[in-house]
Amino acid sequence: MESHNISINRKARYNYEILETYEAGLVLTGTEIKSIRSGNANLADAYAHADGGELWLRNLHISQYAAASSNHHPTRTRKLLLRRNQIIELTHNIGARGLTVVPLKLYLKNGLAKIELALARGKKRHDKRQTIIERDRKREADRAIKNRRF
Repeated sequence: MESHNISINRKARYNYEILETYEAGLVLTGTEIKSIRSGNANLADAYAHADGGELWLRNLHISQYAAASSNHHPTRTRKLLLRRNQIIELTHNIGARGLTVVPLKLYLKNGLAKIELALARGKKRHDKRQTIIERDRKREADRAIKNRRF
């Protein structure tokens, strides 16, 4: 199975503690998939919410396709395609446990647009500082290993 990353939400792992991940499909129009294939998508402010027993993705920005005569709205709400038991589980966790569903990356898999979703808990400010400290320590350790001479 071939996959090709289109957009990655780099802030998600910084702002949220990732508890579980899911792969979901998206209901798209023709101009949206053409725009995604040309790499014009942004996950920065996107999030998923439950409504009427379905999951919907909001604020995913897919730029308009230049060669189209009629186009889509760039940030329209898009339906997520998941298994029924996954939707029930996510809906329960969003409501009862105070968690959120954030997209981690958008990619093409066998020609179809897929999105990796994460069930996540928001980090507090001190948790974010700890993340930065751990990242810096790892970077320094990697640099020391790289520069080590025998």
